[in-house]
Amino acid sequence: MATGTDPRSATSAGVPAQGGVHHPSRATIPARHLRADRWWLQPAATAAGLFAFVVYSTWRAFAGDDYYAAPYVSPFYSPCIAENCVPMKDGADWEVFGSWWSLSPALLILIFPLGFRLTCYYYRKAYYRGFWASPPACAVAEPHRKYTGETRFPLVLQNIHRYFFYFAVIVAGILTYDAALGFRNPRGEWGHMGLGTLVLLANIALIWAYTLSCHSCRHIVGGRIRTFSKHPVRYRMWGWVSALNARHMQLAWASLVSVAVADFYVYLVASGVFDDPRFF
Repeated sequence: MATGTDPRSATSAGVPAQGGVHHPSRATIPARHLRADRWWLQPAATAAGLFAFVVYSTWRAFAGDDYYAAPYVSPFYSPCIAENCVPMKDGADWEVFGSWWSLSPALLILIFPLGFRLTCYYYRKAYYRGFWASPPACAVAEPHRKYTGETRFPLVLQNIHRYFFYFAVIVAGILTYDAALGFRNPRGEWGHMGLGTLVLLANIALIWAYTLSCHSCRHIVGGRIRTFSKHPVRYRMWGWVSALNARHMQLAWASLVSVAVADFYVYLVASGVFDDPRFF
């Protein structure tokens, strides 16, 4: 029987075996990829955008000040449930979490919205490509020798996304309450509207749109229905969520920018950079 070199063998011509798309069992293509466009722009821009938000949110989360300018509270610090919260001293409605907490109040709450975004299906794609190059782009080989998906620690924790969704809904409800409080003046009287009111309203609208466009929300609404005609209300809701889900990427970025803008606006007003322009 004729003998020859098995393309699936561990080595070929003395070259060590490689993993991933460069494994001997895969087709051999000398070029790293066959794309002629600037494919690296999108993952680079994604990495830059996410990195900028991480730097900004880390600074603001640990700052522990300039997050409350009556009647506005930063979304990074809401609900402000630590005893060292500035809104607590101004008669806020939230219960005191406890006197033992001496760090920034934001560190008590940010774990929930950040956990929701970190495990989000779109954001997984974004940082997998932007930071881990897994893969960096379509039709571009990833540099890793082995791929295990989300079956091992720590990526297996991505599967708790649906539970973070429940917390995200609660946080969105609280931020809605905060936006409503934006119609009160610093003395607690209703009938106020300032630029900060509009900023908080725009932010919560985008946060709700992003939260409800979540894949987990779509599954909860209509994922287990076998016959839509028997569930007309849930089918209609599923259609609405599906329409939002088609814009999940755009809503993810828009809400990420809006929450940073809302926090920064409150920071500027609270730190005395300028006074909140009031319409009435």
